[in-house]
Amino acid sequence: MSQPAVFLDRDGTINEQLGYVNHPGRFVLLPGAAPGIRRLNQSGFLVIVVSNQSGVARGYFPIDLVHEVHELMRRELAAGGAVLDEVLFCPHYPGGQVAEYAVECGCRKPKPGMIIEAESRFHIDMSRSYVVGDRFSDLELAASRGLRGVLVETGYGLGDLLYVLPGRRIQPDHVAKDLDAAVNWILEREGIRL
Repeated sequence: MSQPAVFLDRDGTINEQLGYVNHPGRFVLLPGAAPGIRRLNQSGFLVIVVSNQSGVARGYFPIDLVHEVHELMRRELAAGGAVLDEVLFCPHYPGGQVAEYAVECGCRKPKPGMIIEAESRFHIDMSRSYVVGDRFSDLELAASRGLRGVLVETGYGLGDLLYVLPGRRIQPDHVAKDLDAAVNWILEREGIRL
């Protein structure tokens, strides 16, 4: 049986946008993240993180640190009763310094590789799925797979809303104050009451 999914950006959507998270101490969970994700869990949505982590290719930190930060993220969310079904990330960047990751790939957002990978792992009802993030690239990702895109005003969201989105063909289906407010809109749109 298929389930709808919400694909979440990480930096600026789940945690504070502090530039590159090059140390676990730089990972700071946003207040609305755990409550929003918990309500998605309760409503039968898969919750899948899709995050560009080009700092690996750029040589800013090792790939092991990304895994360490993701374990920290899972623990902090779990403390708030929230569970991530999967965490996917792209370590690539064509202009990077680490040869193994300095490649052109199909997973760096806005390319759809991470969502395609998620589709291979889970039975996803794409007709009822969403992408939530703080960048125009998240909206492009949503559009590339025919999903609804929600822009949050946290992280780079307000700046992208004011300076990147005007005049662009792709626009958000909704703009939300934060992840929790984005979930409110998704659940309302789906007719789900908790």
